[in-house]
Amino acid sequence: MTELMALLLFIAICLTLMAGYPVAFVLGGVSLLFAMLGMLMGIFDMGFMGSLPSRLYGIMNNQTLLAVPLFVFMGVMLEKSRVAEDLLESMSRLFGTLRGGLAISVCVVGALLAASTGVVGATVVTLGLLALPTMLRRGYDPAVATGTLAATGTLGQIIPPSIILVLLGDVLGNAYQQAQTNMGIFSPKTVSVGDLFIGSLIPGFLLVALYILYLIGVAIFQPKKLPALSQEELGHLDWGKLFKALLPPLVLMVAVLGSILAGVATPTEAASVGAIGAILLALAKRRLSLERIKEVCFSTAEISAMVFLILIGASLFSLVFRGFGGEDIIHDIFNSLPGGVLGAFLLVMLVIFLLGFILDFIEITFVVIPIVGPVLLGMGLDPVWLGVMIAMNLQTSFLTPPFGFSLFYLRGVTPASVPTIQMYKGVLPFIAIQLTMLVVAYIWPEIITWLPEKVYGS
Repeated sequence: MTELMALLLFIAICLTLMAGYPVAFVLGGVSLLFAMLGMLMGIFDMGFMGSLPSRLYGIMNNQTLLAVPLFVFMGVMLEKSRVAEDLLESMSRLFGTLRGGLAISVCVVGALLAASTGVVGATVVTLGLLALPTMLRRGYDPAVATGTLAATGTLGQIIPPSIILVLLGDVLGNAYQQAQTNMGIFSPKTVSVGDLFIGSLIPGFLLVALYILYLIGVAIFQPKKLPALSQEELGHLDWGKLFKALLPPLVLMVAVLGSILAGVATPTEAASVGAIGAILLALAKRRLSLERIKEVCFSTAEISAMVFLILIGASLFSLVFRGFGGEDIIHDIFNSLPGGVLGAFLLVMLVIFLLGFILDFIEITFVVIPIVGPVLLGMGLDPVWLGVMIAMNLQTSFLTPPFGFSLFYLRGVTPASVPTIQMYKGVLPFIAIQLTMLVVAYIWPEIITWLPEKVYGS
């Protein structure tokens, strides 16, 4: 009976979320209702909830999670400072005379923004507003143009400093310790946000390279879809202006990621460096005002409050789910699957991919990963490799029609003259590239694990 209640709890939460109710209150409210129902039926011990206060205190006192509002602040401040606008204008003049040069510029700018902000929605909308009208006006195929923008905007999911990697680092760190405890291993070794940041660098920039190769292929074999622009249309290339546009985000990226790679700062400390750097950058561009700081602070507080409320609700759900024996159910299901570890891994990736259509990455991270993480890690999977694979999987889900979040973001800023079906057609090649990258990273996990081992020597 307890196992049935665990399954019903999970189903009830998914159905309530799909009905559109606030995530944090669904997780906490439905879990409490099931806990009280289980207590009345005599199958749930409310004493199991005794660890909830210490868990909530641990969330509020978690130094790793402090990086979330700092990275959000950095991303919003850079968005308000119009860094993307300056970058795109300069890069377009550099590459625009080549076939597909404008699309390649979008890829480069998107990668730089991802490595500077880590906020997917803001990147997609910003690139869509700035680049799409120009691309359509210059004769670019609408499918290729929208596909490039949607795919490039989602790079913030995998290229650090990614918010999802910060959250995954905390959740997987707890799952790894839980897996060790379940196996009777008491070791201080865990997985950190820094591990995931470093592990995602190579696959992230490989994706950028593959995107650009695809666009070059389209420019060669279907040149009408990606026309070249004349120098007169683009205007004079000012190398000084290009340098000034490129230098600030590059310096910020090196300051944030470089301090982590060099071991001189934790991800949280690096996030504070990034936040201060974003303020200085806005000041240098003369786009810093009291009103702008107020806007950025309000946006940061809103997003951060949402993240932490969801995390509190997810902690309550996790406790109740375990109290009904849900973790044992997951363990039994995984062990009975054909294919062993591979079968379990593929099932989890499929579930996460499908949930990515209806849930945001924050909900998936806090609801699904605490359930399946300890079981998968207990089967011997590397936590850094698993975290980066999950991030890439969610990135692919964000692009996949008809429910991909990036498509929704881009649809909001795309002219009505571009039908939605064109956007769906445009993202299909990029989805194929990302699925290929997932397969390659599965066959050669060293793509993810090599750099962290070199940096940390373990």
